[in-house]
Amino acid sequence: MTFVSEIGDKTFFAAAILAMRYPRRLVLAGCVSALIVMTILSATVGWAAPNLISRKWTHHITTLLFFGFGLWSLWDGFKEGGGGSEELAEVEAELDSDMKANGKTAKDKTEDENKKQKRPFLTQFFSPIFLKAFSINFFGEFGDKSQLATIGLAADENPFGVVLGGVVAQLVCTTAAVIGGKSLASQISERIVALSGGMLFIIFGIQSFLTSVEA
Repeated sequence: MTFVSEIGDKTFFAAAILAMRYPRRLVLAGCVSALIVMTILSATVGWAAPNLISRKWTHHITTLLFFGFGLWSLWDGFKEGGGGSEELAEVEAELDSDMKANGKTAKDKTEDENKKQKRPFLTQFFSPIFLKAFSINFFGEFGDKSQLATIGLAADENPFGVVLGGVVAQLVCTTAAVIGGKSLASQISERIVALSGGMLFIIFGIQSFLTSVEA
C-alpha cells in the first residue's frame, strides 16, 4: 500500500527534481531518512492507539480508513489526466520559488556542495542539501494517505511488519525517483497509479471487514 501511495506522490516528484540539481547521495540520504522517521513515528502512533481505544474500535476505524482511501484514490484516478506532468510541474515550481526566495541558484548550491566534498564523510550529511531533502519529505508526508494507512495498519497488525514493509517501499520508490529523475517522473501515469492504489485499499478494506465479521 505504501508503494502505490508513494509512486507519483509529491514527495516522489520532489526527490526526482532535487536529484537533478544536487548530489544524488545527499538527496537520497535526506529523503529516505525523513521517510523512515515518519514511518516509525506513524507506526508508533498506531501501536499506541489500542492502549487508548479498544482494539475492536481501532479495527473498525482501520477498515473505514481503507474503504475511505480506496474511494478517494479511485475518485482521483477517474478525474486525473493520463500523466503526472501537471503535478511534476507544480512541485518544480514550488522548489524554484523556494530557491529564489533563498537567493541562490542551483549552480551556486551545487558549487557549495562540491566544496564540502573535502569534509569528513559523516559531516557531509548535515549539509543544507541533506536538511532540505529531509524537511521537504518529512513535512510533505504529514496527512498523506501512506502515513494514515501506516497508522491504521499498525493499530491492527504487527507494527514491526508494518514498519519493515513501509521502509522497504519508501526506499524502493525514493531510489527510483533519485536514479530515474525527471524523465521517469514525467512518464508515470497518475490515473493508473491512483486506480491501482484505490483497488488495493478496497481489497484490504474488504479483508479487514471479513476478519471482523468472522471474529
